[in-house]
Amino acid sequence: MAAKPDNKQIVINVLNKARASELAAILQYMSQHYELADSDYGQFAQQLKLIAIDEMRHAEMLAERILILGGTPTSQPDMPAKKKMPVLEIMKYDAELEEIAVRDYNEAHQVCRDGRDSLSAKLFEQLVTEEQIHLDHFQDIIGHIEELGSAYLATQVGGAAEGAPARGFVASQGGAPNAQA
Repeated sequence: MAAKPDNKQIVINVLNKARASELAAILQYMSQHYELADSDYGQFAQQLKLIAIDEMRHAEMLAERILILGGTPTSQPDMPAKKKMPVLEIMKYDAELEEIAVRDYNEAHQVCRDGRDSLSAKLFEQLVTEEQIHLDHFQDIIGHIEELGSAYLATQVGGAAEGAPARGFVASQGGAPNAQA
């Protein structure tokens, strides 16, 4: 008979499950970013890139917590990216992903509380808040598309798919000598 996992291992398992979901979200949103930019939906593309960056931060926060608890962070997404969808289908799919994340992270929060790990529980509280913001954003877009149709989509065509560049490591360290700002 297999040994019952202890509380710490149960928490590590839910953290890794969340990390696998975040890795999948990164791949999904970046894939959509490229496709929407290629279809000249620059504003949507830019927003998805920024959401993907949020998901990268989430994946990193989860990995750091897993390491603190003595676990090994997964590097495998829990599903492949779905590609080649129309704009409305993208937004509905993404809203569904965010609804699942909110539900799963609320459950993970309770698992962490039951496992007497308040720091991991707080991490899941933060993730729920941020995923809810993403969900609200996707639902707003869906509502606009369903109400206004092609007139709304026409307002989203054009524009830069890239916003201000995200600060990377070199920029956070004060830049490289002779590097342009």
